Amino acid sequence: MKRQHATPVLIAAGGGASEQLTAMPLGVDGHGFSEAAIQELVQAYPGCLPIAEIDSLFVDPVPICTELNTPAGAIDNFMVTATGLPVLVECKLWRNPQGRREVVGQILDYAKELGRWSCSDLQREVSRRLKLDGNPLIDLVRAAGYAVDEIAFNDALTHNLRRGRFLLLIVGDGIREGVEAITEHLQRHAGLHFTLGLVEMPIFAATNGDRLVVPRVVARTETIIRHVVAVPEGMAVEESAADGTAGEEQVDPEIAAWSEERRQFWADFQAGLQLDDPDQIVGRPPKMGYTTLMMPAPGGAVWLTIFRDMTLQEVGLFLSHHSTGTGLEVAQALMEDSDAILAELGPTARIVDNKGRPRIIDSLRTGPLDRPDNREAAFAWLRRRTNDFVNVFRPRVRALAQDLAKGSE
Repeated sequence: MKRQHATPVLIAAGGGASEQLTAMPLGVDGHGFSEAAIQELVQAYPGCLPIAEIDSLFVDPVPICTELNTPAGAIDNFMVTATGLPVLVECKLWRNPQGRREVVGQILDYAKELGRWSCSDLQREVSRRLKLDGNPLIDLVRAAGYAVDEIAFNDALTHNLRRGRFLLLIVGDGIREGVEAITEHLQRHAGLHFTLGLVEMPIFAATNGDRLVVPRVVARTETIIRHVVAVPEGMAVEESAADGTAGEEQVDPEIAAWSEERRQFWADFQAGLQLDDPDQIVGRPPKMGYTTLMMPAPGGAVWLTIFRDMTLQEVGLFLSHHSTGTGLEVAQALMEDSDAILAELGPTARIVDNKGRPRIIDSLRTGPLDRPDNREAAFAWLRRRTNDFVNVFRPRVRALAQDLAKGSE
């Protein structure tokens, strides 16, 4: 849905001539603001962010630093409230299709990394970034006018980090499409307890060269909650990595090496992947024999599975879905349109039986995938077919999911 902004009018004081401002085109070539300039604006004027409309618990955060380093990359703007609640901001120029597609996964990766930190870890990285001794985190909060107790603040901050209780804000100069694609990626990060909001900052120009920024909320999620298990003293819960593999400190070295080989395979595949649809989100490369792309259906009910089979020397992809509910209904509706779908996908696509349920699939026998020439041929074919499958299935899944939602109202 295209969103329209009313044009602001600047009313001069003292009876001077009023002026209707002009909307600036998106992108640095249009309004002159780079992503770094948006970062600086947010850092200098955090009150410009409409946080109360997204989650009132996070109002009035104190800006701590820009480019806070984490293992997942640098957070554009890091802030914290006087009650120890972290706020993470990622700034993007939304004319960049790659930015639209990847920024959601990026900020969630930052949150996931912070969820592994303690207050001491955060203090260390803030000190390194600001090149200040002591505890600049608490010093900045106090300098902002909050009389906080250091022990209580540190305890609250550590608690919120461990719970993954964050406000995640994606700030862009203009958000015109694909807002619904945000939810497709959240299923991968259900272990956090966060609120995520999209803030649009359209920029208007006055005749004298001044710029007016008008922030507004485009979309927000309901808080995503994880359950916390209290473990009796002396007992332990074995944790698994986000991709389903056990923690590497408990894994046999040969298994760990195999997992890393699979992760590298999918990283190499993604490195050359070009998709026509700018809203299709591509997650981090997994340590498995397959990777997935979520389709726009509620609750992650439909997704594209992309696989390799070292034994059969084969790569391929197929549409997957939940066996009940929306996923099953979407899949059944797609099969009613299977003739048209197969015609669009081309002659190598086919329907196979999967335990009594039909599956639309395509695959290619490549020869040994540890040979560089076979590997590159497999990547070239798989990237092209992934783009084909996304183009064919994504609009159909979106339309069917919307029809089902309307039918249930």
